[in-house]
Amino acid sequence: MSERWVAGCERILERIRSLSYAKDQDRLEVVRSMRFTLNAIYRSVVGWLGWVNNPDVMAEFSLEELKEMNETLIKFAESFIEYDAKVTSKGPRKVEERRDLGRTGKPEGFYV
Repeated sequence: MSERWVAGCERILERIRSLSYAKDQDRLEVVRSMRFTLNAIYRSVVGWLGWVNNPDVMAEFSLEELKEMNETLIKFAESFIEYDAKVTSKGPRKVEERRDLGRTGKPEGFYV
């Protein structure tokens, strides 16, 4: 099972890298890339939860290995949640800006 998981991770990483290096992406392609990346993160988190919730698997790791995993996950979570809060805080302003544009009579434009 672990060999298949690692092979799947490698394929996902290749796809993420190919999406990140794509030139001249339009809005839809960028959103598609974001969806793929977030689904990859989701897949990984579900896998981690499967491990962490299985005492037989966790018993195989030393305390030092568990500490290293925990430290890495904490750094990732802090970075991701900080970014989440930063982007989310922009949401209400973006909605208000769009409403203001509608009030001025200018076309709102199409967005995805």
